[in-house]
Amino acid sequence: MTFSQFNMDSRLAEAVAQAGYSTPTPIQDKTIPIALEGTDVLGLAQTGTGKTAAFLLPILQRLTDGPRRRTRALILAPTRELAEQIHEETIKLSGRTGIRSAAVYGGVSKRNQIAAFRKGTEIIIACPGRLLDHLGERAIDLSRVEVLVLDEADRMFDMGFLPDVRRIIAGLPRQRQNLFFSATMPDKIRDLADHTLHNAASVQIGLIAPAETVSHALYPVSTDRKKELLYSLLNSTESDRALIFTRTKHRARSLAVSLEKKGYRVAALQGNMSQNARQRSISGFRSGRYDLLVATDIASRGIDVIQISHVINFDVPDTVDAYIHRIGRTGRVGKAGQAYTLAVGDDASMVREIEKVLASPIERRRLEGFDYAGFNPEAQFGRGDRRGYQTPRRPGGSDSRRRRSSPGPKRYRSRPVRPN
Repeated sequence: MTFSQFNMDSRLAEAVAQAGYSTPTPIQDKTIPIALEGTDVLGLAQTGTGKTAAFLLPILQRLTDGPRRRTRALILAPTRELAEQIHEETIKLSGRTGIRSAAVYGGVSKRNQIAAFRKGTEIIIACPGRLLDHLGERAIDLSRVEVLVLDEADRMFDMGFLPDVRRIIAGLPRQRQNLFFSATMPDKIRDLADHTLHNAASVQIGLIAPAETVSHALYPVSTDRKKELLYSLLNSTESDRALIFTRTKHRARSLAVSLEKKGYRVAALQGNMSQNARQRSISGFRSGRYDLLVATDIASRGIDVIQISHVINFDVPDTVDAYIHRIGRTGRVGKAGQAYTLAVGDDASMVREIEKVLASPIERRRLEGFDYAGFNPEAQFGRGDRRGYQTPRRPGGSDSRRRRSSPGPKRYRSRPVRPN
């Protein structure tokens, strides 16, 4: 099974090969043939499954024929990061076709976006708020849109964008193809799909749960020792890049500062940062300038960095969906990933909810050599799965705290072993 089975334009096929894509992922294999026929699609797939290419390639194939320099495809995304990621993927896959795209989101000047509209762009990738601004100012013409994509539809709902999305859809041509993608299906999203899609084909890849390539571990700890446990985990774990989630903007900022003082190559990502600052953090993390990115849930979607080997929940998320999307940043495109969660007593009920979705208890771990200051992890969260508490070995000697000659921690592999 290869991409050649889709019989795409030779320029697209060349771009696919140059991008290093060889075998379609399941979501691509099921979605692309349907979308190429012009049929509406309702896609249910977790993050990291390759769904961006699943809707971009049929769009690009369509746009190789027909008029140019007018907006024929509209892709709606919930966050700036996701919009920019899709835009970058569009540029990569459009190859030598001459098809233009533009990313439209707030936090930056409208000037460049308006200039792109005036030059003529076939694909607009937009966040709802800024797009409505342009529509209100009559700066953009969507009267000839042929394809609408709603990506991360459940996240749109979570962020309160559904009224904006409905307003945008109401202004589009009635005759168009619709491609909706979501990791979960809340009632409001189901209702939107029912009223928007026509004779849609449903494509579902796996359960709406974290990818099977991700393994999960729970580290119970007291609130006042949580930060110290994080430092010890980072010192005792061999990783590539790690994404650390906090619940608040303030904690993301302060934790990033604390990690930087300890010699880690770290950046923060949270909502109060300017768009340029946010983009610098993401670009630095993607390029390897930073080993760690400390983020709020704004980063749980839209960061496509295959090298993320670990996601660490410094704070347990407020919802199960948030856990799923955080964890979706690792274990992507078939690669193995690790999900560590630092849990305090108040997190017990949410841990149980997460375990229901996983359909199994999360492995409990105690970090060997760490001073829990009288806290008893086993008493707080029970034994978890039938293996009981696993004890990742902490490397002995002074090497465990040695730093690289370049900034950033020396990293080790964490090996769970049975306690004696």
